[in-house]
Amino acid sequence: MKASAVRVALFIVLAAATATAAATATSDAATALLLSTSLDAEDWLGNVSRSVRVSISRRLGFFLRWEEGDFLDRIVVAWRVARKMAVAPLLRAAVVLCLAMSVMLLVEVVSMAAFSLSVKLLRRRPEKRYKWEPIKGDLESGNLGYPMVLVQIPMYNEIEVYKLSIGAACGLSWPSDRIIIQVLDDSTDPTIKDLVELECKFWASKGMNIYYEVRGNRKGYKAGALKEGMEHSYVQQCEFVAIFDSDFQPESDFLMRAIPFLVYNPNIALVQARWDFVNSTECLMTRIQKMTLDYHFKVEQEAGSSTFGFFGFNGTAGVWRKSAIDEAGGWKDRTTVEDMDLAVRASLKGWKFVYVGDIKVRSELPSTFKAYRHQQHRWTCGAANLFRKVAIETVMTKEVSFWKKFHVLYSFFFVRKVVAHIVTFILYCIVIPVSVLVPEVSIPTWGVVYIPTTITVLNAIRNPRSIHLMPFWILFENVMSMHRMKATMVGLFEAGGVNEWVVTEKLGDTLKGKPETQILEKHPIRLRDRFTFSEIGFAVFLFFCACYNVAFGENYYYIYICLQALAFLVVGFGYVGTFTPNS
Repeated sequence: MKASAVRVALFIVLAAATATAAATATSDAATALLLSTSLDAEDWLGNVSRSVRVSISRRLGFFLRWEEGDFLDRIVVAWRVARKMAVAPLLRAAVVLCLAMSVMLLVEVVSMAAFSLSVKLLRRRPEKRYKWEPIKGDLESGNLGYPMVLVQIPMYNEIEVYKLSIGAACGLSWPSDRIIIQVLDDSTDPTIKDLVELECKFWASKGMNIYYEVRGNRKGYKAGALKEGMEHSYVQQCEFVAIFDSDFQPESDFLMRAIPFLVYNPNIALVQARWDFVNSTECLMTRIQKMTLDYHFKVEQEAGSSTFGFFGFNGTAGVWRKSAIDEAGGWKDRTTVEDMDLAVRASLKGWKFVYVGDIKVRSELPSTFKAYRHQQHRWTCGAANLFRKVAIETVMTKEVSFWKKFHVLYSFFFVRKVVAHIVTFILYCIVIPVSVLVPEVSIPTWGVVYIPTTITVLNAIRNPRSIHLMPFWILFENVMSMHRMKATMVGLFEAGGVNEWVVTEKLGDTLKGKPETQILEKHPIRLRDRFTFSEIGFAVFLFFCACYNVAFGENYYYIYICLQALAFLVVGFGYVGTFTPNS
C-alpha cells in the first residue's frame, strides 16, 4: 500500500508538470491513474491519455473528436519504436565506452596509489633517493658557497595579497648578496601598481636585492611575464629560479631545504614543494578543494616523482635549474598551462623532477564558486590543449625511453587529463540517469558500484581526516565534471575560449573578520549573477529520471540520482562557496 501511494503521489506531480492542459480533468485522470498503478509505463500512459482526452473534449466542447489509439497513444508507440531502434543501441555503445574508460581510470588510480603507498611505507623519502646535504659557507669563500638564486613573483592586480608574498620572499633565509627578488607586475590598475612599487622600495631600503619590473602589455599573460623577466641582464648570474604566485608564502627555510637537491644532483631540473592552505576551513567548497589537491600531491605527484621522475609543474612553490629552462626552450604562451608545458619539454630532454612533500608553502584556495570555476576551466582546457600540441613531439623524441613517453602520453595526459573528466560526467551524470528510461539497457554492477567505490576508497585512504566529507566530495566533483568536460573539449578541438585567461581571485585578509565557518551562504546579489542555469536545467533532468525510476524502475538508482540532482540545484542557485561584495 505504501509503495502504491508513493507511485500515485509522484506521478500526480509528473502529470501536472508534463500535461498542464489536463488540469480541468483532474478527477477523471486521477481515477485512471489509481486503476493503473499495477500496469507498466506504456499501458499507464495509454489509459491516462484516453481519460484526459475524453474529459477535455466534454468540458471544453472541443470540436475535434479523437478516436481510440490516437495522438498520445501514437506518441507512446513512437517512443517504444525509437527507444528500441535508436536510443537503446546508442546507450549501449555509451555504456561500453564508459566502462572501458572506467577500467582505464581504475588501473591508473590503483597503480598511482600503490607507488605512493610504497614510498610512504618503505620511507623512500627524497633525501634517501637523492644526495642531500645542507649548504654552508666557509671562512675562505664566505657566501660564495651559496649559489645565486632568482625569486620570481608574478602578479596582476593583487592588492589583497601582494604584501604577503613579497614579505615572505624577502624573509627567506639565504645570504642577501646571493639572492635576487623579482616582482613581475602586470597590474592594469595604476593605484595597485604604485602600492606594489612602494612595497618593493620599502624592502630595498632594508638592503634586499629586489627589482620591480613592469611591461607595456600583457602578451602571454603569466608565461609572457616570466619569459621577459628572464631576459634581464642581472638574471644571467643566477643558477636557480624559484617561483611563487602572489598568494604563496614560503617558510624562511624553503631555499635551504630545496636548493641542495639541485646542487648535489645535476640531473634534477625541478624541486616541487607541497601546497598548504590558509583558508581550507573557510567553507565546504574549500574543504573539498583541499581534499582534491591533497590527493594530487600525496598520490599523483609522489607517484610520478618516485617512478619516472616526471610530473606536471604546479606553476608555483618550486625551484628550477635555469639551464634546464633554457635547454627546454624557455617559457611559452601557447596554452594556459605554461607550467605544465615547460615541465613536459624539460622532461623530454631527459631532466628529472623531485617532489618533496615535507616542504610546504602556504597559499589561498578560491573561496567563491566563480573564481574556482574559472580556475578549473583554465587548468583543464590548458592541459587538454597541451596534449594536442605535444603528442607528436613526444612520440618523435629520441632522448627518453619508450616507457617514459608512454607514461607521459597515456597515463599523464590521456587518462588523467582527458578520460577522467569525460567518464565522470558522461557515465555518472548522463548514462546512469538515462538508463532508467531505457529498460532494454542495463549497466553492470561492477561498473556502477565497484569501480567508483574503489576509486573513492583509495582517495579516502590518503585523506583520513576528511573521510566524513567524501559524499559531498563525490557530488560536488560530479557537478564540476560538467565544466571540466566542456573545458576538455574546448582544449582538444581548440574551440573558442581555448586561451581564455582569468586570474584567480584572491581575498587575502578580506574574510578574516568572519569568526564562523561557512558551509552554505546566501548571496545577496542579482539573480542573473547568482544563478547558473546550466546546473539548474540539469538538476530538473535528473529529478525527472529519479521520479521515473521510483515509479517504474527495478533498481535503486533514484537514491544517487536524487542526491546528484540536489547537488546540481544547490550549485545552480548559488548556495556554494563564500561571498564578498566585489565578487
